[in-house]
Amino acid sequence: MIPFLMAAVLPAAALAQSQAGTLSPSGAQTQPAGGSGVPSIAIPKTTEVIVIETPKQGVTPQQVIAVIPEEIKATVKLYLDGKIRQWYSRGDGKGVVFVVDAKTEDEARVIMETLPLAKEHLMDHQYIPVGPLMPLRALNPGAFQ
Repeated sequence: MIPFLMAAVLPAAALAQSQAGTLSPSGAQTQPAGGSGVPSIAIPKTTEVIVIETPKQGVTPQQVIAVIPEEIKATVKLYLDGKIRQWYSRGDGKGVVFVVDAKTEDEARVIMETLPLAKEHLMDHQYIPVGPLMPLRALNPGAFQ
């Protein structure tokens, strides 16, 4: 599977980069103004945001446990409302991972800030927008234009 993905990603990324940027006088590839440096074809449409929550430095387990009953109720409500699609405990025991139904990081942030642990400023949040696996477009590129 990995060779397939690499074979699909590398040519697509090179093509996107050649179409997205221009050549400088030295012949080096440049990015369009305001670009992130990532070929646009390699950036999927965001369909969910993964949120990784870990206790802030110095927060004790007792502080977290005191808020957990309200956190559970609020998390279940967000799940029943379709805002949280999945949630997991981290395998290392250092927090939780949510898959949030949001189209932007800001939208996910607004959702997560409603939770009691966030309101108490006890957790750090890492937001990772995700979307469809882009190399799958290589299976039939004409169908996805």
